[in-house]
This record gives sequence, structure tokens and C-alpha cells, in this order.
Amino acid sequence: MMKTCKWLMAVGAIALSIPTMAHGNDGLEITYLSPDNTMVRITGEESTLLLPTQDNVEDATINVIVDNQLVKTIRCRLAQQKVDLTVPMDLTPYKGKKVVLSVVTPQGRSGIREARTDVCWRDMKLTNDFVWKNTEAKYRPAYHHAPQWGWMNDPNGMFYKDGKWHLAYQWNPYGAKWQNLSWGHSVSSDLVNWEHMPVAIEPDGLGMIFSGSAAIDTANTVGYGPGAVVALYTSADRNQIQSLAGSNDDGLTYQKYDGNPVLANDSEARDPNMFWNEKTGKWTILLAHALEHEMLIFSSPDLKEWTLESSFGKGLGEQGGVWECPDLFEVPVAGTNKTKWVLLCNINPGGPFGGSATQYFVGDFDGKTFKADTNAKGEVETKWMDYGKDHYATVSFSGTEADRRVVIGWMSNWEYANEVPTLQYRSANTLPREVGLFKGADGQLYVSSAPAREMLKLRGENVVSADKFSVSSTAAEYQIPESTEGLMEIVATIDAAKNSKVNFTLANSKGEKVDMTYDAATRTMNMDRTQAGLSDFSDRFPAVTVAPTRENKGKVEVRIFVDRTSVELFGNNGQFVMTNLVFPTEPYTQLSVSGTGKATVSGLKVYAIQTNK
Repeated sequence: MMKTCKWLMAVGAIALSIPTMAHGNDGLEITYLSPDNTMVRITGEESTLLLPTQDNVEDATINVIVDNQLVKTIRCRLAQQKVDLTVPMDLTPYKGKKVVLSVVTPQGRSGIREARTDVCWRDMKLTNDFVWKNTEAKYRPAYHHAPQWGWMNDPNGMFYKDGKWHLAYQWNPYGAKWQNLSWGHSVSSDLVNWEHMPVAIEPDGLGMIFSGSAAIDTANTVGYGPGAVVALYTSADRNQIQSLAGSNDDGLTYQKYDGNPVLANDSEARDPNMFWNEKTGKWTILLAHALEHEMLIFSSPDLKEWTLESSFGKGLGEQGGVWECPDLFEVPVAGTNKTKWVLLCNINPGGPFGGSATQYFVGDFDGKTFKADTNAKGEVETKWMDYGKDHYATVSFSGTEADRRVVIGWMSNWEYANEVPTLQYRSANTLPREVGLFKGADGQLYVSSAPAREMLKLRGENVVSADKFSVSSTAAEYQIPESTEGLMEIVATIDAAKNSKVNFTLANSKGEKVDMTYDAATRTMNMDRTQAGLSDFSDRFPAVTVAPTRENKGKVEVRIFVDRTSVELFGNNGQFVMTNLVFPTEPYTQLSVSGTGKATVSGLKVYAIQTNK
């Protein structure tokens, strides 16, 4: 039981009240200074402070004071009535020092709430033995990258070096909703199995650490040393400014440039993306001029002095939402000896099915200016990289082989990302994808986005196999073994005459299902998740998404990856793609194939996924 004491001292007509103090937690002294202000003095020597959080309350402000100096400010949804998630705060940087937390809890408009009654004070603890445990088994991805705990959005600072893939990401380590953005960091040798590393870049006096990019500075143009990893990111507080950092330990730690910001602008611009341009002998940097719906293109000899070379995008493509997370790279055109440039432009809202999505432009870049290709009418068409609801902030890894461009995206949508039914973590990444260019049946160049070659390593036992068969209204049904836990890759080839349809349905014993239908008449593939499982967390979640197949012969090869909370469909080696989240209350264990008209399905196989998780 908490011991409390209250002293009252009268001096003339003035009454002074000594704050209530609680000593119930070992190594913590908790003092209630006022209804909304609590002081936590850390007297123990443990390495970690456990912060109890509640998902549906507002953020408290935690000022971390070390030896009387404010060192950081954290926003955290400290638990008021119940504990949804306990997150760790690392105290090792402050070992041997006096640490005090000044906590200001939110107040409603209707009246003053006494913070002393909140359950967070009861459950706040010190420990030396914090070990992460998966408490989200039902909806934690088995083979997609996700944070161990907390909120995640855009992938950031991605590079390949010495056989390792480095993925940074927008991360809130203090709760499962957007806040406190840092660069989290994970490393993989195969793009399948990821090792979680300490946070790479934390917020500072210039603001939170928003999106950006990283590259290897082979020639030491920036000054961190030959072969150092250099990073550009947006520092975000009241304004958005661009900052620089460098790393000599492959992104494990970054040293921020003491002259930050390297670019301060008077309008909203963010998400710097860079590459060393051999032709110009300078860095090329793209910056999203978010509200102006354009990309700014800069050059720099050292990432410190920037020259604005041009802008791109005014009036082009989808203009309905803010422009974010650019990327610009050169890739070969399939079946030719030519290359073209691709400019990725992530946009929110304005996606083809609502909310956020990735559009792109194909064209030419001369080192200063990007010019988009036009169609026969002289128009720049709007093109989408993925026709699902849950594919955003797509950017590529730097440092890969010249003929290989690997991208990864955020697998969610801003319409409901904060509300999906998980609590230990929120959001995962898409499967890594290899980008190319191909000519569609209409003569236009389009981006292909196929599963990275490493994804073949996921294939385990072939649990379903069927010879070539004609489809009919009577479905061919296949039982998927429960041992797969609903984790699978489905492959098949469709050959359909005009006006035919072929439907694949994934279902479970509760009648929850995902329908995927190829329509040969319209040359489209759709995915219907309106009955896929839980959806009551958002009216905007139920959806039918539709992708053009970009072919004219009625022949489509599909690869469908199913994880615990996602379905990714790749057609014709990535010439069309749909990525959609799903939340079935139990795994899908039934596959049925049906159709109308004259059509066949051949090479149908279902592979169990083999994973270390």
C-alpha cells in the first residue's frame, strides 16, 4: 500500500501544502506536485524504466532532467485506467547521474482530472532484466519486417553494405501510435530474417527525426571518412528543416553534423532522398515540397551547401494530397538495352482506393532536370506502383548492384493506421521487391515490382498441388493444413478466353474470406477484403481494390503471399501488384478456385512458409 503524507503550514493568511509523495515502487520516488504534474525521481541503479501505456488516452509530456539539465522530452500515452503495453526507457546513458522525470498529464475540457489516481504510477518499475516477448502472436507478421514494439511508419535510411541490408524506419519506441519519431534500425543478410538494433537517430533540440535517406560516401565528400554512411533527414518541430549525420559503424550510431540544419526553408518540405551522381560529380538530392505538390531537385558537393537545380510535378499526376518520400533512380527496360529514370512520389491522401499510395513517373534525368514521358496525347499519365490499400512510403536501398533496385514500403494506410487491432506494435513493411520497367500492351512504360529473389527461401513444403483444370461455377476446393498456421505462398497460371473470369477464394471455418478475381474482359484483377475478418475499427477499411493487368492475351501468372495480417498478390512477375491488410479471427485454411466462361488454371501450388519466427 502506498504511504502518503501531507503537511500543512500556515504563515499569516497563506496556507502552503507539501505535495503528496508515494514510495511504493522500489528505486522510484513519485511526488504529485499538482493535478496534472508529477515528479518521478529515479534513485535505483537499474538500466531500464518500464512505462505503462494505454492506447486510447492522450499523450503525457515527460521531460527527462539529468543533473538538473533537460536532456529530452518524450510524449507517451501513460496508462490511466488500464495497461495495454509496457515500453522500456533506456537509462544506461545516465548511469551515475541524478535523473528526474517531470510528467505533465493531459486534462480534458470538462474538468480537472487528478493524475495521482492513474494506474501508471502503480505499474511503473525499474529493471535490469527487460526481455522482449511477443504478446501479439495472433496478428504479428511471421515473415514481414515489423518493430518489436511501438509504432512504425516510413522506411528510412536504407542501404546495402558488406552483404548486409540495413533498414531504418520511423519509430515511436514509447507507444503504438504516431509520436516521438526516431530512426529505428534493423539488419538482415537475406531480406527475410531481421535483427533489431538499437535506435539509430533520436530526436534532439531541432525536433523529431522524420524521413530521409542514407548512402555510402566512398570518396569522403562529406567529411566523415572514406566509406562512411551518410544520412539526410528532416528535423521536424514547428518547422521542417533538413539535417545531416554520418556513421562509421554501418549505421549503428550516427554523429549529427554540428552545423545542422543544412537547409532551412520557409515552407513545408521534407524527406530528403540522395544519391551520388557520377556524371555530375555531385550529390543529387530530392526534397518533397509537400503542400506544393512538387519535388525539388538540388545538387551538392558535400551535402552541406545545396543548389536548387529544378522542380518537378506542378499539375502532374495525382495532386489531391501532400507529396512525400521521393526517390529517383535509373533502371533497365525489359527486352531492350536501354535504361530510363523512375521518380517515386508517395501521396496522402489521393490513392486510387482512398488514403495513401505510391505513384510514379517514368522519364529522363540529365543531372539537373527530370522530364516525364507522355502518352500519345502528350499527357503525363498517373501511374500507381501498387493497387492495394496498404502500400506507401516506398523507397529503395542504396548501395546495391547497378542492375538491381530493391524497394520496400510501409504496409498500411493513413486512413486507419493508428486504429488497426494490434497493441504491442503497429505496422509492418511490405515484402522487399525488385523494380524494373516493361512495355505494356498500350505501348507505355510501366514499373514492375516483383518479390525480391530472396523470397524463394521462404518456400517450405508443397502442401497443395493440382494439375491443369478448367474452371466452372462449381469450385475446386483444397484444404490447407493447419500446420501452416495460414502462412503460405500460392502460385498459379490463368489462361482465360475473352469474357471469362477466374476466382480464388481464401477462407476459414468462420466464413471469413478474401476473394481475388481475374476478369479477362476488362483485363483486371481485383481483391475483395470486405469479409476478410475484423474491420469494425474503421469504416474505411473494408474495400475492393482493382489492378489493371497490363496484358492483352488473357494469360496471367500469380504469386500470392499470405501472412497473419496481409495478402500481397503479384501478377506476371510484378507487372501488377496489390497489397492489402487483413485481420482474420483465425487463419485461412481453405482455398477454392471457380470461374465463368472458358478458362483454365495450371501449375496450382501452395507452399507453406518456413520462418524462424
